[in-house]
Amino acid sequence: MAFNIVLVEPEIPNNTGNIGRLSLASGSVLHLVKPFGFELSDARLKRAGLDYWQHIRVKIYESLDEFLALNTDKDMVFLSTAAKKSYVSIDYKDDLFFVFGKESVGLPKDLVADNSDKLFKIPILSPHVRSLNLANAVSIVVEVS
Repeated sequence: MAFNIVLVEPEIPNNTGNIGRLSLASGSVLHLVKPFGFELSDARLKRAGLDYWQHIRVKIYESLDEFLALNTDKDMVFLSTAAKKSYVSIDYKDDLFFVFGKESVGLPKDLVADNSDKLFKIPILSPHVRSLNLANAVSIVVEVS
């Protein structure tokens, strides 16, 4: 099953590089929504993605509005710590879009509010942890099958 991994305004090149490697391993397409907190030529991005980066299927969008307009008919789920439902209840299907927010603040509040029925989280059992590293969160949610 191939998926679509969407990073809205990613800030940390190492995370994006690692997620790129995961997208290649899982047969997924990586969608990157600007603005980025780094340049795509950043050595840290390439180092985290190793020599795989040239093989990764990447689509780049100038804004969240552009991404949503071009993919309006796609099945999407949104990952947020604000969600009530666990990611284990996601109906996994081919070509599903997993949408993740930026490392510092997550998804935009209006996007979360508009998609509450498609909002999922990774349960965190410790009260001392606010959220997981983005690359770790993506790897938990995306099944390699």
